[in-house]
Amino acid sequence: MAVQDRRDRSEEQDSTPLWQRLERPARAPRMPLSPERIAEAAVRIADTEGLDAVTMRRLASALGVAPMAAYRYVNGKDELLELMVDHVYGELELPAMEAADWRQITRVLALRLRDVLLRHPWVSRADWCGPTPNQLALLENALAALADNRLDADTSMSMYSTVTSYVRGAVDSETGLKQMLRTRGWSSHEEARLELAPQMQWLIKTGRYPMYERYLREAARKDDTQWQFEIGLDSVLEGIAVRLEADRAAREA
Repeated sequence: MAVQDRRDRSEEQDSTPLWQRLERPARAPRMPLSPERIAEAAVRIADTEGLDAVTMRRLASALGVAPMAAYRYVNGKDELLELMVDHVYGELELPAMEAADWRQITRVLALRLRDVLLRHPWVSRADWCGPTPNQLALLENALAALADNRLDADTSMSMYSTVTSYVRGAVDSETGLKQMLRTRGWSSHEEARLELAPQMQWLIKTGRYPMYERYLREAARKDDTQWQFEIGLDSVLEGIAVRLEADRAAREA
């Protein structure tokens, strides 16, 4: 029976790209499903149980349909991941372009992207699955904000990638720390510091890390991840602004 199921599924699958298929006029429904319902259910599983828990069979159970039902919309796990990622990026409200410069728009995009990725930490493992409409909408918005700076296409894309790489790296660090706290059963950063204090004290007493020792003594925002993120983001944007000004000056010379 399993062999026959796979053969039947293969015969029913459409090799047309996912997003092109979903643009087609809807056929008369044979089941109470839609791409939106599928994405919502899969995202809910990933949020609560982790990305590895998302399987076609687990999804069917959550939706209350037959195991093969979702294959009417997606050809397998890879396309399901595309639907999930697109659904998540659809939560990101794009800023209005009117009366705002590239720096304001890029900053807002970065802050909103961080919020979305923190709500769905599994996305960092899944959002290289392929371009989706909502991912490209974010990219389009960011590139449009940079358009007035007379940049070539390669430079514009590199600047966008620099900002999003910063966002992803900061989010991965933050979610990694949260995962470490959960794994070790620590309820807060303060509890983690207390548990790690003997090891840290020994390392500091070696005298090899004077700058880090200063940080431990003087830092007042060790747990303020929002502030830390925004300081880093502003530094990235300032670096881009300096580069843009230098390019402008060179053009006008």
